[in-house]
Amino acid sequence: MPELPEVETVRRGLAPVMEGAVIARAAVNRPDLRWPFPEGMAERLTGKRVERLRRRSKYILADLSSGETLLIHLGMSGRMLVSGDPLGHFVHDHPAPEKHDHVVLDMEGGARITFNDPRRFGAMDLMPTAGAEAHKLLAHLGPEPLGNAFSESYLATALADRATPIKAALLDQRIVAGLGNIYVCEALYRARIAPARACRRISSARLGALVPIIRDVLTEAIAAGGSSLRDFRQADGELGYFQHNFDVYGRETAPCRTEGCGTPIRRIVQSGRSSFYCPTCQR
Repeated sequence: MPELPEVETVRRGLAPVMEGAVIARAAVNRPDLRWPFPEGMAERLTGKRVERLRRRSKYILADLSSGETLLIHLGMSGRMLVSGDPLGHFVHDHPAPEKHDHVVLDMEGGARITFNDPRRFGAMDLMPTAGAEAHKLLAHLGPEPLGNAFSESYLATALADRATPIKAALLDQRIVAGLGNIYVCEALYRARIAPARACRRISSARLGALVPIIRDVLTEAIAAGGSSLRDFRQADGELGYFQHNFDVYGRETAPCRTEGCGTPIRRIVQSGRSSFYCPTCQR
């Protein structure tokens, strides 16, 4: 499933053709994805201007001139692809319709945004922009890891007394929003913290030091266009490239990249997810 860097990469790719533009025509080609689409979604989108395109955790939010906000979740295999952009950001002509093109937004000016989702684990919803943070998918999210509320003191305090393994705690969206398996593995490697170590057995200083490390990992991943492991594509159809910079994720038995180490990377399973780490460098 796309994590924060992949979703932010898609948002940045969509912004030049969506922000300030009017949706000339919206087509909804099936009644549902993971959940049913909101009633009359095509009619509620058609003719509306996209005032702002933002991200909250792993969700893209399009604030509309109607006073509603379109929530987009990519799910496991969802892609939002742009074609026919007259501004020159995207050179692709409109492709022939495909089987899994579930929502198509034709923008005034000629750009088209197509939401394609073969596995149908994605989702879209419409909600009032005022009070959007109270939506059931957003209401219990923690602070954004790239925002000011995610500080060294916040994380140290939030995790200080928890017996939870640090890996599980960082994946808890109520503690910090948007982090997923890949980038938590990479951040813990840089912090030299073992993924199975209980939070309360990690000093406040080490917990606090995770904050700038997490920010660095996410910032580098966004700059690289995210990570393409299976289905992820940027809005222009290109792959992300951060997977070529992984230090531990997916590198089981490969040598640790820390100079002078070389210990084989190990994989363990935590709550059904693979954790990759160096047993020598991470304690």
